Amino acid sequence: MAVRPHSVKTSEMAPRPRVAAENGGRRTVNRAETVGHTQRINNTDALWLWHRITLETVLSDDPDLTSRQLALLTSVYLEDGPHTVRSLAGRLNVTKAVIVRAIDTLAGHQFVARRPDPRDKRSVVIVRTARGSSYLTRFAETIRAEMKLGRLRAVA
Repeated sequence: MAVRPHSVKTSEMAPRPRVAAENGGRRTVNRAETVGHTQRINNTDALWLWHRITLETVLSDDPDLTSRQLALLTSVYLEDGPHTVRSLAGRLNVTKAVIVRAIDTLAGHQFVARRPDPRDKRSVVIVRTARGSSYLTRFAETIRAEMKLGRLRAVA
């Protein structure tokens, strides 16, 4: 089943794809359009990119995180804190119990740590760790490498 790109104005349409490389008998094309500093790709190519990134992370020696665990981890690292179980549950629109289980897993990998909340001794804040920073740096490098390759699968 082919995924159709979202509808865009004619002035926003990308130029006709050009063949970028031959790779093991499979045609690859560059369907990316750069607008300003943002690179736009169609839906099918976006899914192929996500597939390759996910595949790379699953095949790596790093822990295999769920989408929810990865969303929680990137929230802690990219969004302003402090991060409490309650705030993260609200951010991800799940229960506190779901967040506690995800934090347990991430803390087990030493990607985050629990610290006493200086404003409320009954609560804890979720903080970054050096190991979590290293994991996300490798993850970001995987994304950048896949984007730099620019090899997007041809749609038949």
